[in-house]
Amino acid sequence: MKKRVGEYLMDCLSEAGVNKVFGVPGDFNLAFLDDIISHENLDWVGNTNELNASYATDGYARLNGIAAMVTTFGVGELSAVNGIAGSYAERVPVIQITGAPSTVVENAGKYVHHSLGEGQFDNYRKMYEEITTAQGYITTENAQQEIPRLINAALSEKRPVHIHLPIDVAQSEIEITEGFKLAEPEQQDVSNIVKMVQEKLQSAKQPVIIAGHEINSFKLHEQLNEFAQLTQIPVAQLSLGKGAFNEESPLYMGIYDGSIAEENIRNYVDNSDAILNIGAKLTDSATAGYSFGFDIDDVVMINHYNFKLNETKIFDITLPNLINGLLDVNYENKASYPKLKRAAKGNYTVNNEPLTQETYFKMMQEFIGIDDVVLAEQGTSFFGAYDLNLYKDNTFIGQPLWGSIGYTLPATLGTQLADLYRRNILLIGDGSLQLTAQDLSTMIREDLKPVIFVINNDGYTVERKIHGENQPYNDIQMWDYKLLPAVFGGKDKVAIHDVETSEDLEKTLLNINSKPNQMHFVEVKMAASDAPVKLDAIGKAFSKQNS
Repeated sequence: MKKRVGEYLMDCLSEAGVNKVFGVPGDFNLAFLDDIISHENLDWVGNTNELNASYATDGYARLNGIAAMVTTFGVGELSAVNGIAGSYAERVPVIQITGAPSTVVENAGKYVHHSLGEGQFDNYRKMYEEITTAQGYITTENAQQEIPRLINAALSEKRPVHIHLPIDVAQSEIEITEGFKLAEPEQQDVSNIVKMVQEKLQSAKQPVIIAGHEINSFKLHEQLNEFAQLTQIPVAQLSLGKGAFNEESPLYMGIYDGSIAEENIRNYVDNSDAILNIGAKLTDSATAGYSFGFDIDDVVMINHYNFKLNETKIFDITLPNLINGLLDVNYENKASYPKLKRAAKGNYTVNNEPLTQETYFKMMQEFIGIDDVVLAEQGTSFFGAYDLNLYKDNTFIGQPLWGSIGYTLPATLGTQLADLYRRNILLIGDGSLQLTAQDLSTMIREDLKPVIFVINNDGYTVERKIHGENQPYNDIQMWDYKLLPAVFGGKDKVAIHDVETSEDLEKTLLNINSKPNQMHFVEVKMAASDAPVKLDAIGKAFSKQNS
């Protein structure tokens, strides 16, 4: 059967599980976009710019398991770099497809638009090498080998890949000999590692599991839960990877974030004689400036392609193989450990005084439903939200490792499109919103119904807590945020709410719950100097780290 290369690529993406393709049109991808529009299993989602497209694709992939986006050569390709780098850092499988000039133009070395005017066409591909796990230049001869290879690389490594697709190649017909096949996961012998971990545990009096983001990336929640149940080892999570473990489990202790963790959790973890770090990275933001009280050399590292126990280091074993192997461990913990105390209901006062961050997050705790997707923007929103108690079926999305402000608004576009039946709650600040507000219009065009809370605290509060509390570089121009939905064409589609007090917020939350089939946009006014307790502490840690 003959098909255009562009058609074949779309067939492969569809077989891999993609049904939405994000991006921005450009003359080097326009003809290829026709193959997306005409595909029976794919929908084109046009974004307002390529940076937003990369964030939306990341959000979609976190829920769906894989995602794809299309840019044009050069200008569009480079506008997406920031988002693709974030996907690489936090292990999110994204297919970045660049529609490129024709092979005829390239071979002639012409000074084509969107190039650097030097007759070279590999500059941008080289830039992508450091932020993608695999790259490929598609030709008619290699399409049936390269396209499956790249998609499978993204799936196996949970990281982005880059596809360079010349526009004439995309339109060329090839004889299709076989369709896309998902690569079988490599089965690796980990019996030696299991034996070492078991011996470590058998000599331990106070073991603990620290769980992190790679559990979410590789979707190993059931295996981690089974291992914890099998061994009865308690689990603490990092903020980088919240949602890795069922927070309703009796084995869950809470968030470990170094010196600012709750005292009982901090004492237990810091004094553990067997710390199993599973799928986690002990970053500065996740540990309040590396303020953990244990010796990192004593930690058993169980990460993707990174196992370490004492002097033994192994860098070629996958995380799925490691965790599945751990299910053969013969050990049962008998030590007592602190249990998570879920937040009590109604432990705040409703009045007409100015709303505080503390009361805001206590009320958010009660607002979250049993299967909501919660997105928390880096800044006050993330540092206030990562301590919220989740239900088993909640999904929590933040970006604390890459930490690119503005990420979560387009990411909400992606997560909502990945599952139209789950309510998405976006918690974002005014400074971050101003970076990516344009894709609110895409949400409206797609008739999506997330609930968006915008904290208006007049600037970059997270930066104020690190340095320059009253400096002008942490100020932003005040917008009339409540007018944005109307500006973006949603005047009759989006419910607008204005919140200044806890009384306002209580009424607003009741209103939102009574009207679930509508997008809600809430402007929440709070003082510029008010911040979650943990943001204050982490701001001081970052300030010290930077001095």
